[in-house]
Amino acid sequence: MMPTILVVDDDDAFRSLVIDILKARDYRLLEAGDAEAALIILSREKVDLVLTDQQMPGISGLELTRRVLAAADPPSVILMTAFGRISHAMEAVRLGATDYLTKPLESPGALRNLVSRTLGERESPADDGEFLTRDPSTLEMLTIADRTAVTDATVLITGESGTGKEVLAHRIHDRSNRKPGPFVAVNCASIPETLAESEFFGHEKGAFTGADAQRAGRFEQADGGTLFLDEIGELPEGMQAKLLRVLEDRKVERIGGRRPVAVDFRLIAATNRILGDEVEAGRFRKDLLYRIDVIRLEIAPLSQRPSDVQLLAETLIKTVAHRLGLPERGLNPGAIEVLTSHCWPGNVRELRNVLERGLILAQGQTIGPEHLPRFESSNDPGPGQTPALSLVDRERQAILEALERAQGNREEAAKLLGISVRTLYNRLKDYNIH
Repeated sequence: MMPTILVVDDDDAFRSLVIDILKARDYRLLEAGDAEAALIILSREKVDLVLTDQQMPGISGLELTRRVLAAADPPSVILMTAFGRISHAMEAVRLGATDYLTKPLESPGALRNLVSRTLGERESPADDGEFLTRDPSTLEMLTIADRTAVTDATVLITGESGTGKEVLAHRIHDRSNRKPGPFVAVNCASIPETLAESEFFGHEKGAFTGADAQRAGRFEQADGGTLFLDEIGELPEGMQAKLLRVLEDRKVERIGGRRPVAVDFRLIAATNRILGDEVEAGRFRKDLLYRIDVIRLEIAPLSQRPSDVQLLAETLIKTVAHRLGLPERGLNPGAIEVLTSHCWPGNVRELRNVLERGLILAQGQTIGPEHLPRFESSNDPGPGQTPALSLVDRERQAILEALERAQGNREEAAKLLGISVRTLYNRLKDYNIH
């Protein structure tokens, strides 16, 4: 499948120049004139690389970078900035951007080479394949998921960030009678509240300024298939009421439309929040929770699935090695012990990051403990040692260690942990870390 690149720049001429340069390669090219439009595209499309200008009206390229990289499975990001604003570019790289380009461009070849290198560093799609597990409770959960798949029951998937909620949603869709239909994934956290109604319901031509053509919303796009609402706990309150109405009536009306359109989709929602607590806090509608909480599937964090760590590591190491252009390496017994002893607050994403480090540092045929980060955890304390910490305490300690390594920078700490910034902030609040 050809890589998809999103070019974001408010300068029409420069944006067209970048697209013209990249047309020489086999890429699918998308464009946006500002960050707000880019966020809408990112909520609709699977994008591999975002090329964004820094200086734009409204949301800056730096803020766009921050938002993009906070999402689950984010695309790579390259920031484009004027020569005199290199500090912005370095800040973007610190946030996790792959690289930066100065404007004006050094040459068309320099742009194409950087894009090619960046896309070559993207992970293999195999990472998003089958849901791998040996854990008995997780296997039981998958059995329930497979039984549910053949029905049209609404599913709510819960679990920490990085546990594989979208992978499970795809599994349910692929085992259902709706497999020939579309699988439409929407990240509710990435859609600006002011554009949510248009995004979900669509609009008629001329419904508002800029509505130059009729557009079907996400509900209509999912007709005959599955609508996956990721991070449903982030859905604006007004949109929650409208979603509830659609689920009850199975009809939508586009903005500017005069007649309802029937829709037929299966809803799968996912969240890393405790929605019951969100209801108590007044941030989530109780009636909507009742409506979506028909079949609940909870994915246990990796800290509760120690038997899966080695299985996932041995699988991920192949795809990460392929992405980095490095030979596959095995894990020696010491490395396996280190990996299975860690609490993994960032779940599979953190594991992938750790394996990447190991592959880069190791020179022989195997990865050893010396090639892995130093984790302060142990399951079997020896004589005179302090007993092992609880999972909660181990997670809290891992967060504190990451914050110390990042010198208090929360964005960098989240990257070290392999979790989103939003998840880190939630954990800081849960553990009363200031």
